Amino acid sequence: MRSMTKLAAAALALLIPVAAGAATIGGAYYAPQYDFQDFWTATDGKDFRVVLAGNAFPALPENDAAQRLLPVMQVAKPRPALTFTYQKPIVEPRPDYRLVLVFDAANDLNGDRVCQGETRFKAGIPGLLKIFAVYCRNDMVMSMTTATTQATLPEDRSVDQLFRQLFMVIFSDAQGLRPQNGTRRN
Repeated sequence: MRSMTKLAAAALALLIPVAAGAATIGGAYYAPQYDFQDFWTATDGKDFRVVLAGNAFPALPENDAAQRLLPVMQVAKPRPALTFTYQKPIVEPRPDYRLVLVFDAANDLNGDRVCQGETRFKAGIPGLLKIFAVYCRNDMVMSMTTATTQATLPEDRSVDQLFRQLFMVIFSDAQGLRPQNGTRRN
């Protein structure tokens, strides 16, 4: 019996670091107009703009954190051969597809407001990365979700894992989301 207790304690000790570094992705919303093929067409082989709002890592200067976060997102990128960029095009494209990442978003901030350029924040918790991710087409939400993980630096492994999971959700190619003859499947 004593050996079983030690075995159980050892197994639990091995699981704790995995759970501590795991990302939590919140519920996802997809607009009826969401279509992964539109995302693919708009981004494959092209630059795809990411807008950051807030500072993901308050211990770092905001510009430094942003520059260090870009290669982490690029490694975790979704399937199209896209290149993430923060640069706003000189001439605003129509449609204007972009991903907005709001760090420590205010509780009452919604995706529609984010796509219209509004962001608000609440006090962050050191060591906790909280993202409200909104995929926009012009002023309209295509999809949105939240993501959280424990991290203090952009290079933390948990940040890479968070973005890999986040991109699979925010840019989902799930069969049930695909339009069929202009209507969605139930």
